[in-house]
Amino acid sequence: MPRPPRPAPTRREFLRTGTAAALAGTFAARASAASPASTATNAITRENARPGDDWQLTRVRLDKTGGYRSPLIEGYCSHQSVAAGDTLEIMVSTNPARAFTIEIFRMGFYGGVGARRVAQLGPFPGNPQPLPPIGEKRLRECRWEPATALTIPADWLSGVYLGRLTTVPQTATDAYWQSYVIFIVRDRRGADVLFQCSDNTWQAYNRWPDNFSLYTDPRGAHAVDVAVSFDRPYGKYAQIFEHALSLGSGEFLLWEYPLLYWLEQHGYDVTYGANCDTLDLTHLARCKAFVSVGHDEYWDTRQYDAVKSAIHDRGVSALWLCGNSVFGVTPFSPSSRGRPNRTLTRAGIFGGLTDEEVRAEIRVFTEAWRRAGPDESLLMGARSIVPFNGGGDWTCALPDHWIFAGTGMKRGDSIPGLVGWEHHGASAKLPGLDVVAEGTVWRGGDTPAHYTATVHPGPKGNIVFNAATIFWAQGLASPPGHILPWSHWSRPHGPDPRVQQITRNALRRALRSG
Repeated sequence: MPRPPRPAPTRREFLRTGTAAALAGTFAARASAASPASTATNAITRENARPGDDWQLTRVRLDKTGGYRSPLIEGYCSHQSVAAGDTLEIMVSTNPARAFTIEIFRMGFYGGVGARRVAQLGPFPGNPQPLPPIGEKRLRECRWEPATALTIPADWLSGVYLGRLTTVPQTATDAYWQSYVIFIVRDRRGADVLFQCSDNTWQAYNRWPDNFSLYTDPRGAHAVDVAVSFDRPYGKYAQIFEHALSLGSGEFLLWEYPLLYWLEQHGYDVTYGANCDTLDLTHLARCKAFVSVGHDEYWDTRQYDAVKSAIHDRGVSALWLCGNSVFGVTPFSPSSRGRPNRTLTRAGIFGGLTDEEVRAEIRVFTEAWRRAGPDESLLMGARSIVPFNGGGDWTCALPDHWIFAGTGMKRGDSIPGLVGWEHHGASAKLPGLDVVAEGTVWRGGDTPAHYTATVHPGPKGNIVFNAATIFWAQGLASPPGHILPWSHWSRPHGPDPRVQQITRNALRRALRSG
């Protein structure tokens, strides 16, 4: 479809852009020295030298006001991640029946456009596919027939791929409708940075078809023995922002996309994986730095074990550019058809919270908060705290630390609105751990908690950096198709040269250790 014209910037947007540009100029010389794109080319820089294409949705329609799905066209993929040579099935339902096309895009920088079209498939005949029954543990698992089966080409670089589904108008006056499917292409090459998408959490919050997430069990929001399936479309994300034009993409466009865009813009040698790929130590150990981004809440304990081994036995650095991470224990299990790692079941929480904190949060300790995993702060350096939600400013506590080199930040200087909507605190008692930023976060604007961002050394010259906030990537970039979130009367302010420089510093130190 033709790209609509971009509206002229408002005065406020013009001033905001100009201010950001002026601040960025202050750091330009230091930033260029830290950017790998300034000294070398790699698969990422070569890929992003190609022209980008229009990839965003133009027309979406939900089934009802306040709904989560679009029966007009919706779909899902057979795997969270695939490698070259693997077969990916794409399941699609259209109601009413009508033909549709699938355009597949690799997400990146691409001159600021944000994606490149790598395939255009169809048209295919579309038909309504059945709504799955409510199964054991409140599971909704689709068994749709595939619209197409795609063998992943050898020249598709590892990355996050969106498929844009578009119905074909039947008459000159007929409207077309759209939604996405999403999958990750992984590889086995050695790379500097391994970018893990938090797709377990995308699925945990997915309410498709009508309020069926891990949070909507009648027993309560954190009930155990509730399950969700990857064999269903991603509905509209319905928590801290409303963005129907992200329909079918999980939470990617909110949390992961700004970091992906920024990394590829600056030429970092990055490869990608899903949460289920983190079960495999060899997947982790081939890279110098493991990056968790955004809202990475739900983990299988085998992921914890693999990342711990990567850090402590293989010398991989870890950058936790996230919040509320490694909190809920959700073991993987196969689908009803036997495909591995397609079902998540909530078993409890990791072991960091104390009983006193749990009582403070929910008044009584219930089975919903049973401990089913180790203390996550020992992996990350800090963990989720009570209250869980809120917002605050990210405040420098240790200005002479290398993490602040080139930022000009002094003790007490703050980056406004960067902490939220969930966060980490309660730093672990680990050798050499430094609290580099700390301060107050407020739930509802009036209930305070204390967050801590930390850095500690690994045993092999590697590092572990915990930025302590889901909003971290919002300070790196705001690419096309991305909308800044807000919650609890607080919001991040978008790209900030200090966040960008701190991230460069962390990556430079992490890659040096590999």
